[in-house]
Amino acid sequence: MTFISQFSVLLLLLYYAFTFQKIVCNNLSQLRCNEKDRQTLQMFKEGVLDPSNNLVTWSTEQDCCEWKGVHCDNTTSRVTKLDLSQQFLGGEIKLSLLELQFLYHLNLSHNYFNVIRIPPIQNGVIFGSNLHYLDLFMLDLSFKNDISMDSLDWLSQLSSLKYLDLYGIDLHEEANWLLAMPPSLSDLHLSHCQLTTMSPSLKHVNLTSLVTLDLSGNHFNSELPHWLFNLSRDVSYLKLKDNSFYGEIPSSLFNYQNLEYLDLSGNMFSGSVPFTLGNLTYLVVLKIGYNSFSGTIFDLHFSRLHNLQVLHLSNTRFHFNPEWIPLFQLKRLYLDDTNQGPQFPPWIYTQKSLSTLYMSSSKISFVEEEKFWGLIAGIDEGIDLSNNSISGDISNVLLNSKYIWLSHNNFTGTLPHLSPEVEYVDLSHNSFTGSIPHSWKDLKHLLFISLWNNNLFGEVLENLSWSTYLLVINLEKNEFSGNIPNNMSKNLEVVILRSNKFQGSIPSQIFLLSSLIHLDLAHNKLSGSMPHILYNTTEMITHYYPVPLFNLDGNIYLYAKGRVYESRLDLSRRTVDLSANKISGEIPSELFRLIEVQTLNLSYNHLTGTIPKTIGGMKNLESLDLSNNKLFGEIPQNMVALSFLSYLNLSCNNFSGQIPIGTQLQSFGVSSYNGNPTLCGAPLSKCNVKKNPFNTIQQHTINEGGEFDKESLYLGMGVGFAVGFCGLFGSLLIFRKWRHKYYRLINRVYDQLYVTYMLNFNNILSTEAPQLVQARSVGDL
Repeated sequence: MTFISQFSVLLLLLYYAFTFQKIVCNNLSQLRCNEKDRQTLQMFKEGVLDPSNNLVTWSTEQDCCEWKGVHCDNTTSRVTKLDLSQQFLGGEIKLSLLELQFLYHLNLSHNYFNVIRIPPIQNGVIFGSNLHYLDLFMLDLSFKNDISMDSLDWLSQLSSLKYLDLYGIDLHEEANWLLAMPPSLSDLHLSHCQLTTMSPSLKHVNLTSLVTLDLSGNHFNSELPHWLFNLSRDVSYLKLKDNSFYGEIPSSLFNYQNLEYLDLSGNMFSGSVPFTLGNLTYLVVLKIGYNSFSGTIFDLHFSRLHNLQVLHLSNTRFHFNPEWIPLFQLKRLYLDDTNQGPQFPPWIYTQKSLSTLYMSSSKISFVEEEKFWGLIAGIDEGIDLSNNSISGDISNVLLNSKYIWLSHNNFTGTLPHLSPEVEYVDLSHNSFTGSIPHSWKDLKHLLFISLWNNNLFGEVLENLSWSTYLLVINLEKNEFSGNIPNNMSKNLEVVILRSNKFQGSIPSQIFLLSSLIHLDLAHNKLSGSMPHILYNTTEMITHYYPVPLFNLDGNIYLYAKGRVYESRLDLSRRTVDLSANKISGEIPSELFRLIEVQTLNLSYNHLTGTIPKTIGGMKNLESLDLSNNKLFGEIPQNMVALSFLSYLNLSCNNFSGQIPIGTQLQSFGVSSYNGNPTLCGAPLSKCNVKKNPFNTIQQHTINEGGEFDKESLYLGMGVGFAVGFCGLFGSLLIFRKWRHKYYRLINRVYDQLYVTYMLNFNNILSTEAPQLVQARSVGDL
């Protein structure tokens, strides 16, 4: 062969070799997932609920290494990591996943699973021996720990496990949880697991590698156990909050000199804090609030805590040395309910790095204004000075915090300037005056605003309707005026405009806010009729309580069941209050399709018409007030089905007829029905019901609302009589033969009746005459 021919053959062989390699590589890339691993993953998927269809690739991709959340080793193609956190998954967790031989990282956290199924151990086979990280942190919307495990024995097989988080899983039946923990653990998180047994007599546990321990939110109700002081010297994170621990804190706890985070808050510890606290030179976060600690904080307690950035002493009875100047610079300080007043603690003025300051209910009444407002203006995260007695005009103060609580003080003047980044503002229960500052139009991130109980006026809503993120607006008890705009935030959940001077009609758009749960427009000057639309307020129609995207922390006045009381905002309650306005017209039947509403108040208006029969569908209604209107007609029979109704006021209307019989409506007193002159039946006086020949017919003449329809009966009788009369006599007038036959029939009947009568009369005279004559003679007749 010539050189050219040989070269051509070589090129051809190289081409075929390259093509074959490409085909093989493509096939390998398509099938690189190990078949056993794929089957194990598929078995897990069978028990998972995926309403958001986040695991679509598990069905569309053949190679399981391409499935969402699945990670494979580039060399062996075996599954090494599965991360499906925050995918809105539910259903069942099959821990047969631990049979994935090379799996070292498993994260199923922040989902909504309600079952954990642990495979049985067969023939002593150890699975999950390579697992280093296991996170089963469970979200629980109902806070009832719907997911549980009876045993943790399977954990002993995870000999390489370093990180474990079982947050929110009910472990109350596992008494030996502590002994089940593998000694390899460095991070252990068992928060809110309903644990009750702390093994206080146990001296040592085999957790020599432990660095992080979180046991918060359980129910131990004991003293701190002995084993807690014999852990690894490397412990840097210890969180024991909200466990009902009691007694004094042993000084040996502060021997963990590598501690950076210590949280003992929310327990029942008492006494003073040992001076050995000063040994924790690496401490960054110290939270010991909400206990029964008392005494004075001396320099010696904090003399070596140069790194301290967070100090939480809320709800304790500590006092500070007035001349104390700490060596640390805090970022967050919590001194709520600590009775620091009347003077603002001077040492706080030395803290130049504060981003959060919480000092509510601390009886502060005196501040050095220049220093104080200079300090406050520099706080950019959160400031809470509510429930004190601080006074002064803060019109020219610029508040830069995202979260601002200044309620229940004595502030005067116009409203302060706010940072454009503010998200939460509560300036309620002060003496602010004037109108909303024009600069507030720049508050594009505002989620919550409460100006409740001030002396403010003007057309506020036009200045607040721009914020597309606004969730809560509470303007109760001011002098605000103007119309309610149509373009309010579509995300609103709470709208309270009570006790102002708003006027005009209620915009239909307010009943199209899908997230609305609390609407209070009472005690204004609103007029016109209620919107006749499809009330598409989803949260008042469907039984669904979402997890809030923002903490709606705050109090409101709740007007329900004839009473008023201050209450926390509650996402589970639905309220509509339009009372004490000038609303006229009929009540739209669509309003009563808001079946999740618990409180409905339309009293003191000019409403007319009857109660729509759709009210029977409001099965969750607890408080109903329709008093002082011009409503009439009968009370719908189906109201007896409102089994949760505990307050009813229909007084001062024109209702008539009998109060429907049923245990529910008869359980209310006379005051619920007074002022309706023609209304009768228990608990009012009895109804006067006369028998008549139409009773039988009336029992069957019922309208679609379940009530007797008299008009239909009488109309039917009249029409029937007219038709019969015209049918008979009209025929006689038209047809001559029929008329002659009719006359002959009448004559025959008359002749027969006359003959029969005369024969009977003659017989009576012949047999009874002597007795009649005798009776007359003796005066018997």
